[in-house]
Amino acid sequence: MATTYNTFNLHTTPEKFYIEACDDGAGDVLAIDRVSTEMTLTVRKDVPPSAVTRPICGIMGTIRLVAGMYLIVITKKKKVGDLLGHAVWKATDFDIISYKKTVLHLTDTQMQDNKAFLTMINSVMNTDGFYYATDYDLTHSLQRLANTSPEFQEMTLLERADQRFVWNGHLLREFMAQPELHKFVYPVIHGFITMKSCCINGKIFDWNIISRRSCFRAGVRYYVRGIDSEGHAANFVETEQIVQYNGAKASFVQTRGSIPFYWSQRPNLKYKPKPQISKSINHLDGFQRHFDSQIITYGKQVILNLVNQKGSEKPLEQAFAKMVDSLGNGMIKYIAFDFHKECSRMRWHRLQILVDMVAEMQEEFGYFLVDSDGTVQIQQDGTFRSNCMDCLDRTNVIQSLLARRSLQSQLERMGVLHVGQRIEEQADFEKIYKNAWADNANACAKQYAGTGALKTDFTRTGKRTQWGLLMDGWNSMIRYYKNNFSDGFRQDSIDLFLGNYAVEEAEMNTPLHEPKDWKFLTLPIIMVVAFSMCIICLLMAGDTWTETLAYVLFWGSASVVTGGVILFNGRDFVDAPKLVQKEKMD
Repeated sequence: MATTYNTFNLHTTPEKFYIEACDDGAGDVLAIDRVSTEMTLTVRKDVPPSAVTRPICGIMGTIRLVAGMYLIVITKKKKVGDLLGHAVWKATDFDIISYKKTVLHLTDTQMQDNKAFLTMINSVMNTDGFYYATDYDLTHSLQRLANTSPEFQEMTLLERADQRFVWNGHLLREFMAQPELHKFVYPVIHGFITMKSCCINGKIFDWNIISRRSCFRAGVRYYVRGIDSEGHAANFVETEQIVQYNGAKASFVQTRGSIPFYWSQRPNLKYKPKPQISKSINHLDGFQRHFDSQIITYGKQVILNLVNQKGSEKPLEQAFAKMVDSLGNGMIKYIAFDFHKECSRMRWHRLQILVDMVAEMQEEFGYFLVDSDGTVQIQQDGTFRSNCMDCLDRTNVIQSLLARRSLQSQLERMGVLHVGQRIEEQADFEKIYKNAWADNANACAKQYAGTGALKTDFTRTGKRTQWGLLMDGWNSMIRYYKNNFSDGFRQDSIDLFLGNYAVEEAEMNTPLHEPKDWKFLTLPIIMVVAFSMCIICLLMAGDTWTETLAYVLFWGSASVVTGGVILFNGRDFVDAPKLVQKEKMD
């Protein structure tokens, strides 16, 4: 495999950026012309002595905004650990550098728009969870890497990467076109990685979780649901659990993704907007595309649908079951498990019902195992595709239980666990295991919903607590605020970063200036004034109680009626995306 460079110096002159590879024995320098934007290879002696120099960790890519092209570089990194002897890094800080030396050529409006776009790019990069390796392919599971051709092995990291998980793919489009530049860049994944060195029975082994978040149909909780016409599901995440011991390695892969047909759940100021299933689109085409690609990539599919089987979630469960039945594909098995009903009144032990229900299928699917000689012993023949409404909280709880069951078998086979020993009995490892899966839940939740996950007290401790319920309430309140009043901006940021919306240089009219409906400003002011007057009338009573009551009733009624009108027109008051055409669901 053609590896990439590890460390760089960025030399900046008014005319060019020079990115020098600083690895031992490296002599290459990437020159980027700040006027023509042309990229060429040169050597160290061509860098002018007058250049301003600073170290950088890597190149994220380039993007065009209103002011022209920008170079995005990684300025800080943190080592996560080693995977099969390869260093894995977390990118922790970035810099966005303009090719243009000034923005004086822009109008005031263009400058404001350019500043807004820069804020969006920074918003995405400040979302925790960007990882990369310079000499290992993080976008593929161990099993996929083991089943590749010699030609694949010779490809650069950029050429061979699974495009679903390359979050800087749009930023690297200029580099992709020039193979000689591939050693200066690498694919960056978004999600969660933890690497732990653990000990059971005096035997030290490495235990890792890698969650890869798909960049296809990526977005935020309420604005991206269901699938697109290509069959890509919202909030699709591939989670791989890897064990390494004594030269042997094992892997167990699970997936999560939004219910894979056309549905929406637009924010409208209500705590839980009612899901809407499209009545005008042929769901089966996209549904089939989704599962065709899943079967090609992962083998047999067992769907674990954890949504409620009553209330607003019930139609989604019924439609999902009906579509699986209509598809009639023997490679797909559907299991509905009403998580909230089964676990109501703190009966969390009932999750074992689902684990036992799928135990035989999990045995059949197996996991991927390679012995210390490099010989493949077992292949994983299928995956569990779990989902709830958000594919976050309920989903993560179930995935952690299935992963533990697989790990039990792997550690027994590798000789770490003695016959009859249970992982649950290994107190030190259990603590590491539960906390890591809870951290995985938090990372996925922050990236999609804007807050940490719910139900992590169960994942961390194995039981539900009153404090956990209180924290879930707090996180639910924050989610409500973000989903209604800041997620439009977050969705626009992701769409800009991934190239779903392209900015034209010196663009005069961007969608950022969409005028607000008169109701947006008028009604909240009326409601606040009416409510304030109601309070004032209560505090400053009139001459008679009837006069006071009349005033209170008048202003109270005005605030209630105005609040009702605001709720009725809820969609006009939420922060909606502006950059990409909204989907029309009926």
